[in-house]
Amino acid sequence: MAANGSSTASKSSNNAGGKPSGPTAEQVVGTFQRMRQEQRSMASKASEFEMENNEHSLVIETLKEVDPSSKCFRLVGGVLVERTVKEVLPALENNKEQISKIIESLTSQMQIKGRELTEYRERYNIRLVGEGEGEGQSAASRESEGGASKGGTGVLVS
Repeated sequence: MAANGSSTASKSSNNAGGKPSGPTAEQVVGTFQRMRQEQRSMASKASEFEMENNEHSLVIETLKEVDPSSKCFRLVGGVLVERTVKEVLPALENNKEQISKIIESLTSQMQIKGRELTEYRERYNIRLVGEGEGEGQSAASRESEGGASKGGTGVLVS
């Protein structure tokens, strides 16, 4: 998390006229990190719901092969209750549909957050550590940088 000190210093000296200054490099990095964490959290939740959806699919496929009047047990609010397959199957299919809708919603929210992150990165010229500055730059010159920003402006995020 380094920033070019000369560009930060010149910005603060330009703001002596009473105009409100933009966010500091630390604020920019903090906001970017928070946005990335929100996106990761959404991805984690979507992954959990995907696993839940797969479990529902497996149970539904298994119960379709069973006699509808057979006993089956279902966990409801932490309590195991006895039901028949014909009672449980519609509820499971409904739950699976609801989970699929939640996954779609999370996916669209992640895409929106990704676009916001991209716009934020472009607005503040944020580069991630390990991200090449140019196609022609060799691996040796990237290693020799030591992770520091060489550009005139921008913020480097680890």
